[in-house]
Amino acid sequence: MSRFEAAIAGPGDAPVFAEPWQAEAFAMTVALHDRGLFSWSEWAEALSIEVKKPGAATDGHDYYEHWLAALEALLASKGLAARPDVDAMAEAWERAAHATPHGKPILLENDPAATG
Repeated sequence: MSRFEAAIAGPGDAPVFAEPWQAEAFAMTVALHDRGLFSWSEWAEALSIEVKKPGAATDGHDYYEHWLAALEALLASKGLAARPDVDAMAEAWERAAHATPHGKPILLENDPAATG
């Protein structure tokens, strides 16, 4: 079992992540840390800032939304992914999703606003 598989294994057959994007955000964070882009203490500080923001759900159902926001903020603060670039990419994926027929893979190339 890999380190990632061990980290996400839940008790019994219960899924650890409610949605696939949550697992992807978790894996991205681990991979970026492993590449030396930030330390775990930097990560803990960024995540702590996000989960302590007003409006956070007391039951924690929005935890991975905070996780993703922390990752975006940390990468922006290090100059690795500027917030406008991240926002533009998210908007492109959203447009591509809306332009993709049901049942087909969503590809960034499906973004009707893409040039080229």
